Amino acid sequence: MSKARLMYLPLGGAGEIGMNCYVYGYGPADAERLIVVDLGVTFPDMDGTPGVDLILPDISWLAARKSQIEAIFITHGHEDHVGAVGHLYERLGAPIYARAFTANLARRKMSEHGFSDKTVKTVGKWPETVKAGPFEVGFVPISHSIPESSGLVIDSKGGRIIHTGDFKIDVEPGIGEPFDHDLWASLGKDGVKALVCDSTNVFSREEGRSESTVGPEIEKFLINAKGMVAATTFASNVSRVRTIALAAERAGRSVCLLGRSMRRMVEAATEVGILNDFPNVIPPEDVGNFPRENVLLLVTGSQGERRAASAQLANGKYMGITMKEGDTFLFSSKTIPGNEKGVIHVMNQFSELGVDVVDDSSGGLYHVSGHANRPDLDTMRDLIKPQTLIPMHGEHRHLREHVKIGEAAGVQGVLAVNGMMIDLSGNKPKVVEHIETGRMYLDGSVKVGQFDGVVRDRIRMALNGHVIVTLIIDENGDPMGDPWCEIMGLPKQGRNNAPLADVLEEDLSQFLARANDRTLADDDKLEKELRTITRKTAHGEIGKKPEVTVVISRLA
Repeated sequence: MSKARLMYLPLGGAGEIGMNCYVYGYGPADAERLIVVDLGVTFPDMDGTPGVDLILPDISWLAARKSQIEAIFITHGHEDHVGAVGHLYERLGAPIYARAFTANLARRKMSEHGFSDKTVKTVGKWPETVKAGPFEVGFVPISHSIPESSGLVIDSKGGRIIHTGDFKIDVEPGIGEPFDHDLWASLGKDGVKALVCDSTNVFSREEGRSESTVGPEIEKFLINAKGMVAATTFASNVSRVRTIALAAERAGRSVCLLGRSMRRMVEAATEVGILNDFPNVIPPEDVGNFPRENVLLLVTGSQGERRAASAQLANGKYMGITMKEGDTFLFSSKTIPGNEKGVIHVMNQFSELGVDVVDDSSGGLYHVSGHANRPDLDTMRDLIKPQTLIPMHGEHRHLREHVKIGEAAGVQGVLAVNGMMIDLSGNKPKVVEHIETGRMYLDGSVKVGQFDGVVRDRIRMALNGHVIVTLIIDENGDPMGDPWCEIMGLPKQGRNNAPLADVLEEDLSQFLARANDRTLADDDKLEKELRTITRKTAHGEIGKKPEVTVVISRLA
């Protein structure tokens, strides 16, 4: 193994927030044994990915090296870290390792895709380790906004790597292990080749608040609130869900869970024994039997998701429950950049119902981030004392800023974005290869590539409309009557109020009247001409160049 190298390759999550997928390798160049850290998803939006259900990392590079993959390690149970396991497992085939709570969630996802529970292995916390080819990997408890989050110690003959996963420094997290400074300091005592570190809140210069500060604020709010209250947060933030539920109980309110993921997370946390003091909940059908001022609805949809419980409540009714004037809706969450439009839409819908909407901007302190602010990032770096800092889990600007503050503290940094393969051997990391990376779309029940054209064509139709041109050619090769046009997503009338379909058909008929026999006999050429004329005429009439489908039928 004298020519072995230690390699790091992000395939998702570096240069973006979400869709995390990181690869580590050790061995001869191009023949390394590999481990994968996290298989996450990101979520679509109507502007850039209309109709898409989920966005997955493109793992083509990994799938082509399936025989080299030793194992998959999942740091925690957020969708952007575990959401793709069921979708991508068949192409990778390696065993999946996670701690109990995360393993519970992963097994549910694997079961939904027809895979055995045995594909997911439950692992204890550090100092227990998993042997995976040339690697030994341990799960080190770390505080975050979901139970049993872990950083990873990744040991090989090439040196020790610390992969923080998502984290914050919180000594009173409610649910989950408090951050242990001594434990994390001990990991760096014998030297660390690289610290691969969360960068999400690198621009936040104030120290982060503890989860323990949220409960009293929410309890005070609930005591003073009139009418029914609905509260939303990330369902995976079990500690926050518990905080809100216990605050409701102390404020004399019964709790009703609304939304599948909210119920699933509470069930999973209860099953693995990390949630044992959750109040009894009432079913949706019993909510009407309680005075409104004695009810708290804990609902999904903190990011304005159209099908979530909060959006449906805002639209009028969900599970037979309605909100009305005098009620209040509480966002105990932060809006992820890109989701503002959906959240504001939900807020305005509640306002139209007379429901007051409250979040941290209202002056309360109803949310704390699960990610480390800059002081926490400095603390982590100082505890580990790495040879090299590699920022991850952030947009390009986050990674670049994190490198800067590391280098200001005397630690060399590497700005590695998706597809950038880094050789960590020796004392100075270097880029050795650029891998083509991208995205896959789950579109209904089918996976399509980012560049397959499906979503691109959908966007074009959404922007420009669609015209279907149908032409029948008789046995002699002549047009049988005039072509006809069906228009969709376009104004019915053009200039001078003339019907658009009639104008299109007239121009197409004039072209056919002067077309020669060679053109009429060549389907490809005829289709091209009909499409060009349709787009040109439509642009002249309505200022749009629609997508055009030409159907030519020839009679035998």
